Amino acid sequence: MTVKRILDEKGRKVVTIALDKAVRDAAALLEENRIGAIVVLDDRQEIIGLLAERDVVAAIARYGAECLDRKVAEVMCRDVHTCHEEMEIEAVMEIMNSRRARHLPVARNGRLVGIVSIGDAVRSHIRAIEHETREIKAYIAG
Repeated sequence: MTVKRILDEKGRKVVTIALDKAVRDAAALLEENRIGAIVVLDDRQEIIGLLAERDVVAAIARYGAECLDRKVAEVMCRDVHTCHEEMEIEAVMEIMNSRRARHLPVARNGRLVGIVSIGDAVRSHIRAIEHETREIKAYIAG
C-alpha cells in the first residue's frame, strides 16, 4: 500500500502552525484536533518544523510552565523527515522506526500535501495482513 492510498482514504487535512505562534496555541490545536503533531510552515508555506506532543513535554521539563509562552520555533523539531505519496508504507515504517518518528509530513514538490502517523501505518499493515490471510484461506478452500 502506498502513502497516496492512505491519504486518499483518511483525507489530506493537516493542522499547521506558524513558527512565531506561542506553544500554548500549539497545545490548544493538538487538543482541539485530537492529534499528536502539528506541521510548522514558513511564510512561503514550506515545511520547516514539526511540533509533537513530546516536544511540548520536553519544553515543560526544560522551562517549566513558562514554556507555554515561548514561540513554537524555540521548541519544535527542525530535523523533519518527509515522505512522498508514491512510497510504500513499509518504507515509511522503516523511516519512522529508524528516526523514532511518529509522524511524517507528506510532501510533493516541496509542498505539504498530507501527513501519516504511525497509527496510519499500523492500520494499513494490519489490513494488508488480513487481506493476505483471506486470500490464502480462499486458495486453500477453493
